[in-house]
Amino acid sequence: MDTTAHLRIDIDRLQHRLADLAAIGAIEGTEGCARLAFTDEDKAGRDLVVAWMRDLGMSVTVDRIGNVVAVMPGETETAPVMCGSHIDTVRTGGRYDGNLGVLAGLEIVETLKTAGITPERPIAVAFFSDEEGARFAPDMLGSLVYVGGMGIEEALDIEGIDGAVVGPELERIGYAGAAPVPGLVPHAFVELHVEQGPVLEVEDITIGAVDGVQGISWTEVTVTGQSNHAGTTPMHLRKDPGYVAAACAAFVRSLADDLGHPQVGTVGRVEFAPNLVNVVPASATFTVDLRNTDEATLQIAEERFHEFLHTTAEAEGCSVETRTLARFEPVIFDPAVVQLVTDTATELGYSVKQMPSGAGHDAQMLARVCPTAMVFTPSVDGLSHNPAEYTAPADLEAGANVLLHTMLALTTISFEEPSDG
Repeated sequence: MDTTAHLRIDIDRLQHRLADLAAIGAIEGTEGCARLAFTDEDKAGRDLVVAWMRDLGMSVTVDRIGNVVAVMPGETETAPVMCGSHIDTVRTGGRYDGNLGVLAGLEIVETLKTAGITPERPIAVAFFSDEEGARFAPDMLGSLVYVGGMGIEEALDIEGIDGAVVGPELERIGYAGAAPVPGLVPHAFVELHVEQGPVLEVEDITIGAVDGVQGISWTEVTVTGQSNHAGTTPMHLRKDPGYVAAACAAFVRSLADDLGHPQVGTVGRVEFAPNLVNVVPASATFTVDLRNTDEATLQIAEERFHEFLHTTAEAEGCSVETRTLARFEPVIFDPAVVQLVTDTATELGYSVKQMPSGAGHDAQMLARVCPTAMVFTPSVDGLSHNPAEYTAPADLEAGANVLLHTMLALTTISFEEPSDG
């Protein structure tokens, strides 16, 4: 007899924690918050979440890149079933992105403790450093280091957009931990997250069973030309990096349209120097974000963009330098865990759709080392990375309940070991 089938999370308790965390770095006049990685606001958010973890009697470790993992003991001393996400935000962040996946994990632990239930395997709740990549590229930095995808020394030397360096900033905020990386390999990993897109809301579906994450290509481009007077320099004699940047931005949009869904492309940051109204720029620096669920198509998009960039810059008499900020291939999640999320949602009475994620997530890194999947809840109007980001309480509750019962099921499931041949 299943003694856990009746369990449900306490939505009021979860919402209180979400609100308390959102108050740290609150953006005045909005429901949003700003906690860039390794800032004072990030430290305050970390301190609060770690205090909650310890209040629940969980053992807490901090690793060398600042990832925090809290463990609730199980009946056996085996690898834990892990959930989690991140608590850093972009500069114009909402209160749910990342935070929901972490705080729902704490709510699950409290639900189990209140009910007097000890799971068969330990349950771990983690928050990973610098998931957003908004201050230190690449995104998903903490989880990438956690699974061994980047060496710790390389990660600690990364310089941020404000000139700060990861290692000294971790030391400054007190989160340069001692736990080694790569970290403990979980038995399985499930991440609850708001969709950050419109699909679930438009189709009136409560739960997304995420079956994969599209590939991501981030490039920083610097075009150097010749600064000159905006009024006296004839158009045919200009070496204008501003024109090259503008042409590239327009091309990225037309490229995505030409390749079709699910290709997307964004020029998200543009900086001119000297950035004066009456001066042809000396240089333009901009970022290009290309994404697709198909690796071959993503490579085509990259090749076509770089060809256009160099052809356009050469024609304008400008030079070009490019720097890769992030490059991750598409990820397919474990079919058995995806199906478990689907079945769990159905058993709990929620509508469910298997779907890919358009955004990058820590789960795509954990998928390198253990069976992994994600649970999506709807985002109103598809908004995210925006203080107006909102998910209705009933949908928050549904997502957390699906996470709860998916994790409980995973504590009793064995996975086949990969064969060597």
